[in-house]
Amino acid sequence: MSSITDLPSLDTLEFLPYINDEGGLPDSLQNQIGIYAIFDKSQVLQFVGYSRDIYLSLKQHLVRQPEYCDWVKATTIDRPNRTFLESVQSTWISENGSVPTGNGDAKSMWLDPIDTKYAMTTAESDSFADLDGLAQIKLLKQVARRVEETILTKLQQRGVKAEIRFNPKLKEQGLLDLK
Repeated sequence: MSSITDLPSLDTLEFLPYINDEGGLPDSLQNQIGIYAIFDKSQVLQFVGYSRDIYLSLKQHLVRQPEYCDWVKATTIDRPNRTFLESVQSTWISENGSVPTGNGDAKSMWLDPIDTKYAMTTAESDSFADLDGLAQIKLLKQVARRVEETILTKLQQRGVKAEIRFNPKLKEQGLLDLK
């Protein structure tokens, strides 16, 4: 754990595999407050974030951006301190030399629930406006389940065995986010 006076350099932290040999995420980060950096297969920085539970945040990112979550570096602190975490985030991004895509143009793809409406077929999209409220909800849930299945298949192919449960209420809005 880092103290508030220490600003750990990203280069000094060790790479951890995002998915361990047992198919889980780094257990040492469960219930840990801190800051983390996510890297792709080539160890290119994709996103820097901070969280009250790094493990849960990593799980969310894995669901939202599975193709970019291969390595992670993290440091933890004892108590939440947004000023400190934002300072470390800024330092790590500066150390990188450029803003990672997940903190720039693609930020919403890393932080926001997955909008599954993009996955509607042309027929579904064309008929959506003509449906009544209940039929629209049913269609949105159907599309969300289809996208969910695609995501779960990708994660299974990567060997993920961690429990992944989506919030069923959000599916009614055509959104996917972990529960």
